[in-house]
Amino acid sequence: MSSLSLAFGAGGGILSRVPPFVGDPRTHKPSLSCLAPRTTNLYGSRTTSGCHKSPQITKRLLVRAGPKRITVDTKCRKALQAGIDKLADAVSVTLGPKGRNVILSDSKNLKVINDGVTIAKAIELADAIENTGVMLIQEVASKVNAAAGDGTTTAIILAREIIKYGLLAITSGANPIGMKRGMEKTVNELIRILKERSIPVVGKDHIKAVASIAAGNDEFVGDLIAEAIDKIGVDGVISIESSSTSKTTIIIEEGMKIDKGYMSPHFVTNLDKSTVEFDNPKVLVTDQKISTVQEIVPLLEKTAQLGVPLLIIAEDISKQVFQTLVVNKTKGVIRAAVVKCPGIGDAKKAVLQDIAVMTGADFLSGDLGLSIVSATSDQLGVARKVTITSNTTTILSDPYMKDEIQARILQIKKDLSRTDSAWHAEKLAERVARLSGGVAVIKVGAHTEMELEDRKLRIEDAKRSTFAAMDEGIVPGGGAAYVHLSEEIPSISHSFKDTDEWIGGDVIRKALLAPAKLIAQNAGVDGEAIVDRVRDSDWRSGYNAMMGRFEDLVDAGVVDPCCVTRCGLQYAVSIAGLVLTTQAILVEKMRKPKPLVPHVPGIYP
Repeated sequence: MSSLSLAFGAGGGILSRVPPFVGDPRTHKPSLSCLAPRTTNLYGSRTTSGCHKSPQITKRLLVRAGPKRITVDTKCRKALQAGIDKLADAVSVTLGPKGRNVILSDSKNLKVINDGVTIAKAIELADAIENTGVMLIQEVASKVNAAAGDGTTTAIILAREIIKYGLLAITSGANPIGMKRGMEKTVNELIRILKERSIPVVGKDHIKAVASIAAGNDEFVGDLIAEAIDKIGVDGVISIESSSTSKTTIIIEEGMKIDKGYMSPHFVTNLDKSTVEFDNPKVLVTDQKISTVQEIVPLLEKTAQLGVPLLIIAEDISKQVFQTLVVNKTKGVIRAAVVKCPGIGDAKKAVLQDIAVMTGADFLSGDLGLSIVSATSDQLGVARKVTITSNTTTILSDPYMKDEIQARILQIKKDLSRTDSAWHAEKLAERVARLSGGVAVIKVGAHTEMELEDRKLRIEDAKRSTFAAMDEGIVPGGGAAYVHLSEEIPSISHSFKDTDEWIGGDVIRKALLAPAKLIAQNAGVDGEAIVDRVRDSDWRSGYNAMMGRFEDLVDAGVVDPCCVTRCGLQYAVSIAGLVLTTQAILVEKMRKPKPLVPHVPGIYP
């Protein structure tokens, strides 16, 4: 009997489940494994090797963890520190305007980059404990990059220095728990001071300065970001794409753009451009499928009487509805186009609701109990202009909808302030940008693939740092803000009653000097001397490593977003505290590979 035939049990009834045929489908012969003898497993259950088991037999697996290598106390922390130092050494050479590049090479690709988080992610060490230290610092870099978009190298340097001075203190007898408590108290107070002293971003010059610094002192990138934000506003979105040429350009997209085009080229109105172009169309917005043409006949008749086109945004339409629309469009009876709903799940409904608000339409959702059949022309929205390509749809709103759109933007911003998910925050920001009609696309060009990759990374850093600066303001750059904050620590730790807490504060004080010192050293000058001079200057002043002079860094445009400076310190202290309070570590032991053949003396060498 074929494997597709019905199978009957002993009593003549149909089996609810037919065991799959195991064997050669051409000859219908069973495989040898099905003829294997039954055996008894570790738990006394009878099984048949390689054959289909009865549903009554429960199979259990005995899982045993591999052997562990255990390292405790000082050796544990020293091994972690060794891995952290190796990563920090590779990343630290990129810090500052005169930092060096790093080459990343594998069997297929070669990259020359100056981006701290990218370098950090590429590092993996052979020693398991040292590599654990690497992974901890990679976590710092990823967190800072996600939160602020820049400052990853500085955060890595701070973490390394805090761990270094903290381990020295522990070796001298300090209690790591008390130290960690003191470090956290100190940092909380420093962040309060930092926010009080941050300077609001005002004007195009500040934006250019922040973007240029984040891009490695690339003024061309600074001009790009400043121009883009000037055109799209603070609620806009900057998209970065590769260009097909060697030139880098900016394209400003007006209106709400969604990533869905027309369902069929039969709807095209501009044959030269292969686009659908409607002026003042009515808009139907629904998350339901239109199954019969009778559902929308009243709406089609009404728009035809008014002499206006109809844009239908729906989950789908049936073949009958599609044919009816195309035939009537061809005969000139109606002007209509269909676009499928963009997105999936909750994201789809959110975007459809945004479109409904933007056009003044009722969102005909099944969840809300609104059907297409009972829809009236009053539930249709209106747009100033709609342009549809094969892949995208751009909707320009009517000026009369300005207040409703602004209210919707405020609601999304509230959701944005409450979310902890970076991905969700990015999607909410995109929705705000679409509603506000501000999207700038930077087409990045380069002569080589390596140059393109490096330039895109720089522009991405600049973009994210600039938006962070507009949120929390700016502080003096070049590591000067950290040096000035270090001078506040003695007065902060003066109130600490516990000696170990005071030591924790002092560890932070010493570590905060490292970024400015390293920036100076990478510029070829004495880092210690530079730090001493910065200490004696006012809050806005410091060392401009690019120009090689001391000056008012804010006026000179050498600034960092407050968010970048804050996040770098917070995450560095968080990971450093974890390392300093670690007493033991367990990692998998390296196993020797088994030989492919047994070694037989006298036969195999």
